[in-house]
Amino acid sequence: KVLAENDQLRKEADDLGPRVELDYWKKKLSKFYYLMEQLKSPDVKAVLAVLTAAKSKLLKKWRALDIRITDAANEAKDNVKYLYCLEKYYDPLYNSDPVSMLDAIPGLINAIKMIQSISQYYNTSVKISSLFVKVGAQ
Repeated sequence: KVLAENDQLRKEADDLGPRVELDYWKKKLSKFYYLMEQLKSPDVKAVLAVLTAAKSKLLKKWRALDIRITDAANEAKDNVKYLYCLEKYYDPLYNSDPVSMLDAIPGLINAIKMIQSISQYYNTSVKISSLFVKVGAQ
């Protein structure tokens, strides 16, 4: 269910700022880390041992799910890391008057450009465009 939700397109209002993006990824990170901790539990390891001993065909599906969960957790972790770096650049959008905001814009644009070029997961045009829309809305 968590993976199905993860694969769905996000629907958001057009007037949300960049803090919403960070909050979204922090919640997602928390959800997937909790799930990964559950997968490391002794009960799950015991079930996997039984499936392995029985040479069950379910192990292939299990491994595929485990890889998807790990990848989603890594994506959330990576995105949170980069979006936290942006925080100092977009804070003036929330705390300043329009004239004072202008000084923060070049740094914010450069930071987003850096994220787009470095991030393994946040480098798609869809995600960067969504972030720019949130910055523009704020």
